[in-house]
Amino acid sequence: MAALPVYRWRLAPDGYATYRQLRALGLRPGGQGVAAQVERPRRRRGPLVAYLYRIDLAKPVRPMTSAKWAALAKANAARRVCPECRRDAGYVIPPSLGMCPACAFPDNAPEGASWNSSPHTAP
Repeated sequence: MAALPVYRWRLAPDGYATYRQLRALGLRPGGQGVAAQVERPRRRRGPLVAYLYRIDLAKPVRPMTSAKWAALAKANAARRVCPECRRDAGYVIPPSLGMCPACAFPDNAPEGASWNSSPHTAP
C-alpha cells in the first residue's frame, strides 16, 4: 500500500481540491479515493489535515429530483411540528428543547400572551 503524498498548507499542486472546493465547482469525488492530503501545523496539537481529490477524476453533482425535493420538504416540515401540542411552530424547533417554547416553558407566558407577538407592540 502506497502512502499518500502530504503537502504543506497552501502548497498543494494544481489539479487537487478538497471536498468543499469540489462542491463549489459543482463537482463530487465520484467514488475516487483520497489522492493526497494537506497539513497545517499547530503549536500545541496535531496538525489540521485536509484530504485532497483529483479534479480531473471528479464527476458532476447529481441534480435534485422532484422526489428528493419532496422528501426534503417533508423532513423539514416534521422538524417544525411540536411533539407535545402538534402545532406548526413556523420554524425548526430547537433540539435542545425538543418542543416549542410554549410547551417547554408554560409558566413563563403571561396570561393570554401569544409566543408570536412581540412585547413591544401594542395589541
